[in-house]
Amino acid sequence: MPLCFCALLFRLKMLPSAATLALAICVLAAAALVPVVWALVRIRRSPFTPAQTLLWGLSYLMTRVLWRAEISGRLPVAPGQGAVIVCNHRSSIDPAFILLAVQRVVRWMVAKEYCESPLFGWFLRLCEVIPASRSGIDTAATKMAIRYASQGGLVGMFPEGRINQTQQILLPGRPGAALIALKARVPVIPCYVSGSPYDGTPWGCVLMPARVRLKVGQPLDLSPYFGRENEREVLEELTKRLLVEIAKLGGRPDFQPQLAGRFYKPED
Repeated sequence: MPLCFCALLFRLKMLPSAATLALAICVLAAAALVPVVWALVRIRRSPFTPAQTLLWGLSYLMTRVLWRAEISGRLPVAPGQGAVIVCNHRSSIDPAFILLAVQRVVRWMVAKEYCESPLFGWFLRLCEVIPASRSGIDTAATKMAIRYASQGGLVGMFPEGRINQTQQILLPGRPGAALIALKARVPVIPCYVSGSPYDGTPWGCVLMPARVRLKVGQPLDLSPYFGRENEREVLEELTKRLLVEIAKLGGRPDFQPQLAGRFYKPED
């Protein structure tokens, strides 16, 4: 490209000055339009809205440059295929790394109080999150997630229910992900994030440098359990299985999962 541009400038010297100036302006204008046209094409082809596309571009830049994220595997979902994505939770920015593995909208279950916050509620609405209550199973949020997944969408969930600030690889898990996957009749895809920066606040980690690794597992086929989502034993079994699969991605195949939540108490 530089050689071609130099050759063009050399030829311009052979033209009259007025024509040279006019042509140079046209060349510069065309060069300036190239990235604009490219961006418009990308936005038009993107599965995101224009605002989400710009947000995805910023997220991509930060995850690759500031957080030096590396991915092992891609989310094995075809366009229009629904699934529930489950992941461990070490930081408020964990969903950003999942976006690197699949360029589709992922609707994350997020605590309702964050969605109602005047400070960053607008941001979460832009991301199309699903507001959910922290206590027990939120029926309205669960129905919304089931409907979205059954219609071919991706739902993101953290089975731990909160950010893990302990030395344990995973906190006790809640049955929501298993319930939604069974009712929507979609597979579950486990992921594991390590190295996410976190300073104890939702936004303080945004500018913290880090070295993050994301491992994506294979889809878990839950079809043998379809129609049994109202059986507590089934939800318990599948919730533990999801936690074990996440732990395996984190290098802990010997992990012994526990259950938590309103009706789920940690085992002795």
